[in-house]
Amino acid sequence: MPADITVVIAGSERSVAAGTTAGDLFEGDKAVVVARVGGELRDLAHVLADGDVVEPVTVDSEDGLAVLRHSAAHVLAQAVQEVNPKARLGIGPPIRDGFYYDFDVEEPFTPEDLKALEKVMQRIINEGQTFSRRPVSDDAARAELADEPYKLELIGLKGGAAEAAEGASAEVGAGELTIYDNHRRDGELAWRDLCRGPHLPNTKILGNAFKLMRSAAAYWRGSEKNPQLQRVYGTAWPTKDDLKAYLDRLAEAEKRDHRRLGSELDLFSFPEELGSGLPVFHPKGGVIKREMEDYVRRRHIEEGFEYVGTPHISKEQLFHTSGHLPYYEEGMFAAFDVDGTDYRLKAMNCPMHNLIYRSRGRSYRELPLRLFEFGHVYRNEKSGVVHGLTRVRGFAQDDSHSYVTAEQAPGEVKHLLDFVLSLLRDFGMDDYYLELSTRETEGEKKDKFIGSDEQWELATEVLRDVATESGLELVMDPGGAAYYGPKISVQARDAIGRTWQMSTIQYDFNQPERFGLEYQAADGSRQQPVMIHSAKFGSIERFLGVLTEHYAGAFPVWLSPVQVLGIPVAEEYNDYLSGVLDRLKEKGIRVELDASDDRFPKKIRNASKSKVPFVLIAGEDDRAAGAVSFRYRDGSQKNGVPVEDAIAEVVTAVETRAQV
Repeated sequence: MPADITVVIAGSERSVAAGTTAGDLFEGDKAVVVARVGGELRDLAHVLADGDVVEPVTVDSEDGLAVLRHSAAHVLAQAVQEVNPKARLGIGPPIRDGFYYDFDVEEPFTPEDLKALEKVMQRIINEGQTFSRRPVSDDAARAELADEPYKLELIGLKGGAAEAAEGASAEVGAGELTIYDNHRRDGELAWRDLCRGPHLPNTKILGNAFKLMRSAAAYWRGSEKNPQLQRVYGTAWPTKDDLKAYLDRLAEAEKRDHRRLGSELDLFSFPEELGSGLPVFHPKGGVIKREMEDYVRRRHIEEGFEYVGTPHISKEQLFHTSGHLPYYEEGMFAAFDVDGTDYRLKAMNCPMHNLIYRSRGRSYRELPLRLFEFGHVYRNEKSGVVHGLTRVRGFAQDDSHSYVTAEQAPGEVKHLLDFVLSLLRDFGMDDYYLELSTRETEGEKKDKFIGSDEQWELATEVLRDVATESGLELVMDPGGAAYYGPKISVQARDAIGRTWQMSTIQYDFNQPERFGLEYQAADGSRQQPVMIHSAKFGSIERFLGVLTEHYAGAFPVWLSPVQVLGIPVAEEYNDYLSGVLDRLKEKGIRVELDASDDRFPKKIRNASKSKVPFVLIAGEDDRAAGAVSFRYRDGSQKNGVPVEDAIAEVVTAVETRAQV
């Protein structure tokens, strides 16, 4: 009989027979789809060794969902090659809420193709095919996959550039190559793919809780220099109810799409003549943007900041001094010649603020010195990632920089965090957590960053301590820091639970040194300040896009382009209602009177579509009583409200930023 081995499960040692698999330990628990063995995800068929620490991974966990979706991607690829044997395989990783697989095919996929592929996938799933891992040598893999040119390329990149290739880590890694075979119940090989795994034990676990969503063109390994493939996106969930809930969320998100609402509410547009990622604001959108700017300008001044202004372009050398070139060169537009000198559109404001600081001598008595501006910047975003207002090429930042002593830095970071959280609350976003982006710890990736280990450790500790003291949930983001220092970002959840990165606070020990910034300390010595970057909105355009979706276009009354719309029951009441609106206008309220020839019911429908917070209605009874009737956005109504009370209600709602 084989000797027993000892494994550790849930902190307790357990003696099992040699040859026991991870799946044997959790037999009967259908929720367990893979196991974590020694910290690594493994198939349930993985044979355990003496001393292994084993943890179950359930299908509804983050790792379990990724495995489920990765397996669904394989089933999709198998279905595509059954329908079209000439299709060549790219890569097929899990992604947030789903998966995709890239294919080299002669014709793009149509919606009808996707429906047909779903049926083939369901048949494969119902067959209960097993996923079986098989280590192979490089040469053996090349022989087996000789007709798959993209897989051959990945084999050649193993452990190198493949890790940096888009999604390629799902296929190959730095260790041994593995192929996953799909076998039917009779043992017949149905399909195979180069893959690191792990995968579900069999396809039946996928059930019918999957859907192919759409197809799109995608460059191989994300580079425009490579062939263009066809990418099929799908989603997969543990249950049909989970799938339905996800599709319902997507439908709600589509209703809230700021690009559609921006057009319907006449807020902003994206003229083709300007190019991708360059929006224009219409008068109503301009009202919201102005309210946001007025608010944040006032708040900055209240918080001790001084308003400055800087140009849109500068000599290229400025960005070499700051360190943005070459570290951020891909995000900047190309240089252009002015009188024989290379200039750049600015992609950030901080280098110019450093020039303001350096314009004269500074004393410790001036610190903290806080500068801010609405700086318009330009980022050379790839066309594939530009999206409405939330990812643009030209945008305004409410950008601030605090120059402080090292001793003042923790207090300034706390001051900034309190500031940004209060701002989010004022705009009706009060569900958030913090993310701390740090330098990558792997030595080979440290060349992405400037500065010594000691500087990074100190800066990270300052941000971590402030974030922890806030009492908010803190999530780590290794490797996500800017090249010049770590950052805290506020991740806010909107009305339907989606997370958006909003405000950021960044600790910079790099630029003060590169610009030679100094202050005279109390003892007369020259010292280098710490620079702390902070953007409260981040981008005004992006923040407005997020707000539009958060409120589904029904902005709180203080932000609404039109706060009160007057609708007379008949034309004879126009003058009376116009007089009421004039009194509101004197209080600074934005009003309109619908004096069109439309019938009263149509005017009410139009008001509902325009999402105006307050509709004031006047007929004979209202005029006789010196009153108006309120109609609110939710369809409720309040009749016979005295004009004085009506004015007070509207003004109070605006002044208190009520979420009407």
